[in-house]
Amino acid sequence: MSLDSDSLPPSTSRDWFFPTPPKYPKYPRRFTANPRNSFPYCPPKKPSFRDVSETAPTPYRDFKYARTRRRVDVSQRSQRNNASDEANGAVSGPNPEVSGVSAAKKVSKIIGVLVRDLKNRWHMAVSVAVLITVFSSLLHKNFSLQNQVNELQDQISKSNISIGATNSIEQEIDHFPSKNLKILALSLSITLLSVPFLIFKYVDYVSKSRSLDNISEEVSLNKQLAYRVDLFLSVHPYAKPLALLVATLLLICLGGLALYGVTDGSLAECLWLSWTYVADSGNHADSEGIRWKLVSVSISFGGMLIFAMMLGLVSDAISEKLDSLRKGRSEVVEKSHTLILGWSDKLGSLLNQLAMANESLGGGIVVVMAERDKEEMELDIAKMEFNFKGTSVICRSGSPLILADLKKVSVSKARAIIVLAEDGNADQSDARALRTVLSLTGVKEGLRGHIVVELSDLDNEVLVKLVGGDLVQTVVAHDVIGRLMIQCARQPGLAQIWEDILGFENCEFYIKRWPQLDGMQYEDVLISFPDAIPCGVKVASYGGKIVLNPEDSYVLQEGDEVLVIAEDDDTYSPAALPTVWRGSLPKDFFVPKSTEKILLCGWRRDMEDMIMVLDAFLAPGSELWMFNDVLEKEREKKLTDGGLDINRLVNISLVHREGNAVIRRHLESLPLQSFDSILILADESMEDSAIQADSRSLATLLLIRDIQGNEMHIRHADLYLREGEELSFYEILLRARQRREIVIGYRFANAERAVINPPAKSERRRWSLKDVFVVIAEKDE
Repeated sequence: MSLDSDSLPPSTSRDWFFPTPPKYPKYPRRFTANPRNSFPYCPPKKPSFRDVSETAPTPYRDFKYARTRRRVDVSQRSQRNNASDEANGAVSGPNPEVSGVSAAKKVSKIIGVLVRDLKNRWHMAVSVAVLITVFSSLLHKNFSLQNQVNELQDQISKSNISIGATNSIEQEIDHFPSKNLKILALSLSITLLSVPFLIFKYVDYVSKSRSLDNISEEVSLNKQLAYRVDLFLSVHPYAKPLALLVATLLLICLGGLALYGVTDGSLAECLWLSWTYVADSGNHADSEGIRWKLVSVSISFGGMLIFAMMLGLVSDAISEKLDSLRKGRSEVVEKSHTLILGWSDKLGSLLNQLAMANESLGGGIVVVMAERDKEEMELDIAKMEFNFKGTSVICRSGSPLILADLKKVSVSKARAIIVLAEDGNADQSDARALRTVLSLTGVKEGLRGHIVVELSDLDNEVLVKLVGGDLVQTVVAHDVIGRLMIQCARQPGLAQIWEDILGFENCEFYIKRWPQLDGMQYEDVLISFPDAIPCGVKVASYGGKIVLNPEDSYVLQEGDEVLVIAEDDDTYSPAALPTVWRGSLPKDFFVPKSTEKILLCGWRRDMEDMIMVLDAFLAPGSELWMFNDVLEKEREKKLTDGGLDINRLVNISLVHREGNAVIRRHLESLPLQSFDSILILADESMEDSAIQADSRSLATLLLIRDIQGNEMHIRHADLYLREGEELSFYEILLRARQRREIVIGYRFANAERAVINPPAKSERRRWSLKDVFVVIAEKDE
């Protein structure tokens, strides 16, 4: 039996070219590996490739299964060749039965192979059919979904058209009330804007009508309203900022209403847009339409006016603050400071001494308040050009008669208050000082420090003490200077001593309490301070009165303070009592007074007081020459008006000479060599100008020194010691106590300056009778 390709079904020959399904990739290998399964050789009628391609359609070529297809084709060809060979052998072989049985087995095997191949192809066809079915169903669903989407889009578009139509209808319905509301807002804004103008016109009309009806009416209604507005703005400190704020809010509200009437925005958006126009005038550039632009330009113009007024208020406030700082109107927040009220030519030396006094404390605060400009005061103080040594000087402009100005300089917290006398008329200056004391006593917070008041006339001291009480200490500078001049003129060299003691440059007075000295006699207190010299006691039982040169038997009580002369307040302290030999005085206490001849150059306002002091100090028969350019008749009248009775003078006689003290020939007409002392006074005609008065006195001094040269002494050493005697300063101090004197210093014969509060008081030294001593005594000899 031979199998030919023509005997197979047409489908079989065509299926050779289909790819083998991936489910059976190994089947052809197993089939071709067994040689017994090969068919007997039967030359088939093989169709050519051209025939197959002509009879069968071109199959779908899958390159993935190309190799498997070729293997199956080769195996099938080998099976056909084997089958044809076996058939030929069976025909020509000698055993036909065996060959027939084997041929039947081979046929059955071939049939089985074909059956399996048909099954495989059937499964493949079923799978392809299923895939085609699924694909077609998915494609159908896709087309159906696309149709549904198109239908839904059509429905949505129809719905949107209906909704848009509905909204347009609703907008058309709502447009009528919103349009009416916008018109109402625009009308309201215009009405409110025109109300102030109508009110002003009405007030002006009423004022004019009243003025025509009633001629006697003095003030019109518009003037009264303007006065009320001015009064409100001037009385209330925050009236101007408040008015500006109200104007800003009104502009924003009116502008917002107007914008709401000409635009499509909401009221809140229009109010915010109005604020932007007010804050920045350039924001209206985006406006559209004539009405919108007109309203926005109006709002921006109002905003420019408001911000211009705001800048003016801010500028005025800053300028006022800087002006108050420049003019010294700000408050001084200090405590334990020195307060000086007033301004005079003595301020420079006073500040210098205060600076030296505060040097040991590391500096201090001095506040000066006067009725002068702050910049002028600071400029004058800067011209003084001395070292303040850590002390700060603060200047404030104000009046000491006004409590508000006194509080501005913290008067209640000041450590000390100094009231300076003004230059000029003495009575006017003292009257002002009296009113200043009244103002100080009226401070409600009270005063911590004491008050020192400088007066120009001794007669006014009683009134000031009557007003101020114990809190006030008075210094009549004019009278004190006159007394010092008399003492210094009679005792040459004493001026330098007073300069050292009263100033802070060398030794000065200090008062302090020392509890360890309570119960000690004053005689022992004198030698208890190695670095200081006690001069008196501030007695607590006498209300704090200072007693100079007290009795040796006085015992210090609790609360008493010791007055000493020392270099500084922290350079002295009491020590153990030294052993000192008292000794005896070399001569008698009594020293007879000798007549003196004194010359007064110039005329002072208190000349009568100086004459009375000289009459008390000088010996009987002394002469007082008065040389000035005041006529003799006017002199007697001035002295009499001042309270001096010339007939009651006991020790001196007055000699009058007329002339100018700065002209040399006038001075040469005087017997300058015969005078024991010459006093050059600041002339009364020059009291208003301290510089001119000093210049005149200096010129007189130079002329007199050129004409005369004088050398005089204070206290001679022969009152306390003998020639060549070796004594310590403590021993001389105790000898002086026998004369009721306190020795505070000495000057060697060949020295130019005196030594006050000398060191090494226990050291012995040899003294000369030409040496002089500086003492504190009750009466001058």
